[in-house]
Parts: sequence; structure tokens; C-alpha cells
Amino acid sequence: MRKKINEAMLKMMSPQPGGAASALPEQNILAEIFNAAVAAVDPCNAVLNSVHVENDRLVVGRKSYDLGAFERLVVVGAGKATARMALAVESLLGNRIAAGLIVVKEGHTVPLSIVEQVEASHPVPNEAGQVGTQRILQLMRNADDKTLVICLLSGGASALLVAPEEDVTLRDKQETTRLLLNAGASINELNAVRKHLSAIKGGRLAEAAYPAQLLTLILSDVIGDPLDVIASGPTAADSSTFADAWSVIAKFGLQKTLPSHVADHLRRGIARKELETVKANDACLGKTDNVIIAGIRQALSAAQAKARRLGLESITISDALQGEARDAAHSLAQTALSELALMKPGKQRCLLCGGETTVTVRGNGRGGRNQELALAFALEIDGVSGVSLLSAGTDGGDGPTDAAGAFADGNIVALARSHGIDPLRYLDRNDSYDFFRQLDAASGMQYHFKTGPTGTNVMDIQFLLLHKLE
Repeated sequence: MRKKINEAMLKMMSPQPGGAASALPEQNILAEIFNAAVAAVDPCNAVLNSVHVENDRLVVGRKSYDLGAFERLVVVGAGKATARMALAVESLLGNRIAAGLIVVKEGHTVPLSIVEQVEASHPVPNEAGQVGTQRILQLMRNADDKTLVICLLSGGASALLVAPEEDVTLRDKQETTRLLLNAGASINELNAVRKHLSAIKGGRLAEAAYPAQLLTLILSDVIGDPLDVIASGPTAADSSTFADAWSVIAKFGLQKTLPSHVADHLRRGIARKELETVKANDACLGKTDNVIIAGIRQALSAAQAKARRLGLESITISDALQGEARDAAHSLAQTALSELALMKPGKQRCLLCGGETTVTVRGNGRGGRNQELALAFALEIDGVSGVSLLSAGTDGGDGPTDAAGAFADGNIVALARSHGIDPLRYLDRNDSYDFFRQLDAASGMQYHFKTGPTGTNVMDIQFLLLHKLE
């Protein structure tokens, strides 16, 4: 089964050229390394490598659960990679599963025989996500101490699991999410606010499931793997408070533009007129186990191994890249130039990093953090030979576009300008998607990187290929 899964994944992840566009040799190498990284964190294999059934016991690391002690087994969850996690759980437990429901990003379903899939929007939540989440909460409320709940969480679950508090509407949450994203809020900041507007985040799913036994399997898409931040921590203790959520709003100057229902709810929470999220001493957490089964470190380790098999000296420089995409591009460019200066002629080296940057939206263009990073990087290394970059989302998506990311090198800026395309203008209006689209169409090259949904999600990865010319 695993061999077939891997073959299907590699075929799906092969970059999709646009028409007669041609890829450079450096791009082919970077794409190979990307494919190896993503295959290493395939959600189905991650579950199968972490969980097994032995003597009627479900074994997860050092923990085990007597399946005979439970009358019902229920599977729930959400995320871009959760469908493939559910595929593995079905293969392990089959007809033992009494009911199952997961909320996945539109276009990220896989054929399942038992667990139902609800497709919803990401990164801004929609009504489909709200309906699916309410159904999950109802399954949890119907669970008792003879129920084993397996919860599957992966990147994107914060937007897909949407259950606004009674005095907050879905439209309020949508607008709040949009304001924070456009302001450049980090995932930690965004989730601190989301948790305090939700009936499922911040440990509230665990609270709803109690007294059932809850096992959560997590594919991490957050730097450092904090349980309370991944998917906004629906089954973990939350250390953030209403005051923290309001501090995020104040940091970005959104007090006056925030929907009034949201502002009122947060203020009531600060005044202790609303229930806080679940804290570490809550009884429900005594029957909750959270297990991280894969994350960015596994992806980078596989990428490094692949680069070495290709004959490249490879170094992982960070698994926690964050901050503004343009600032990250500047930092990566400086690192690349410094490394290149120290290399001997004829040598090649691959630098690897991963994480999740942000973009403060000032223009009205289309793009995502990886395409913006690649465009900014191209401007930083304009005219430099021997430096190539791939910045891409491991889920195959970058912002509200069909691209996973983009390639960049020292020739892009001159090439674009020779076709009447001004890179700086596109960057200024956050229009990186249209920059790469027009560049590829005009030049016949393939700088856009498109894979389609990969079925996994462990943040973004950036690979730098350095070649010191003779």
C-alpha cells in the first residue's frame, strides 16, 4: 500500500509546465528536492509510521488503547492534509469506525469509504466549514466514556474548523481574519484572536468530547510545534487570554475597523463576562493525548538527503524562517552571497530552510508569501550568476492562487525588463502571481512552480542552489 501511495504522490507533485514553457536544469534539481521533502511528510505514511494495531490495542508510541474497552470509535478532524490521514486510519481500523467526519480544504479530498468529508474554504472560513464544524461538535457531545475519539489535525484547520461564539457571526469572523491577514499578522497572533471567538478552538473540542477518551494525531504546520497554536489548539490547553487577543488587535491598529460584535466580545472576555479557553488544569485534558506525527524537520531532513544523493553539499540553515517575506528574501540573499563568496570555483552547494513568512498587503494584486519572497529575492540578487531559489508551500498552494510558489535567479529581473515587465512595480502592489505568469508567457520559461494539491502541509520550504563558476 505504501509503495502505491508514494508513486501516486510523486506523480501528482511533478511540476505542471504551462504550455511549451521550459525549465532550467537548476529548477529541475530544486523540484526533485522539493518532491523528496514533500513525500517524506505524506500524511498517510506519517500515520502508518506512528500508529499500529497489536493484540486488539491501538499503539501510538509509548501509549496504547484497549480497543475492546470502547463501544464506539469516532474519527473527526480538519486540515489540508487530513483526508490522507483519514485514509491511513481507515486502513488500520476499518469497520471498527462507527462514525467519522472531517473538514478539508476545497479540492483536497481523497476517496474514503467510511469517514465523511466536508469541503470548505481556506484561509477565510465559509458557511460550509461552519456547518461541518457544528456536526463535529454534535458528534463530540454525543460521545461518552465508552467512546474513543481519534482527532486528525493538519495545517489549515484553524480556518476550516469554524464555530463562532453565539454573539459573533461567520461574517464577523471572515472580516476579522481578512483584516489580520492583510495586516501581516503571524499565525500565532491570528490564532490568539481566533481562539477567543470560537466554540471549538483553544481546547473547546476536547471539552465537548469529555468524558470520551480523545487521541489527536497532528501533522504540524507551525514553527516549534506548539500544541496550542497548531490548528488553534482545539484539543490542547490554551495559554493565551482575551487580553492577549486584544493586544494583537491593538498592535495592528484594528480597534476601529474590527467588526463591532468581535470588539464587544473581546472586551467582555477581558472583563470576565465570557468563558476563557481551556486551561492546563481542566479535567478534559486528563483524557486527551496529543501526538505530533510529522512536521517541517522531517521534510528538511529528507530534502538534505536527496540533495546529497544528487551530489550536492547540503546544509539546513533554519527550520524557523519567519517575518515579512521581503525581509526573509533579503536575509536569504545575503546568506547566499556570503556562502558563494567562500566557495571554491566549480563547487555546488544547496542551502535548505523552512518556516512560514507573512505579507503585509498594501496593493491590490494577486500572490502569496512564497511568490512574493521569490520576486523580492530576484531583485536582491539581480545580475548575480550561480544562485537559484525555489520557495514553495508544501501543500502545493500559495495564497489564493493555483501556484505552490516560484523559482528565482539572477537573470529574472533583466529578462522581465527586456519584455517590458517591471518587477518592482509588481512587488509594490503585491502582484507576484501576475508577475510570474506574465514573465513565463513572454519568455517561454517556467519560473512559476505549480504542483496542484500535494495532500500534505508542513509550512513552506526554501531551497537555494549555489554554483561557484570557474
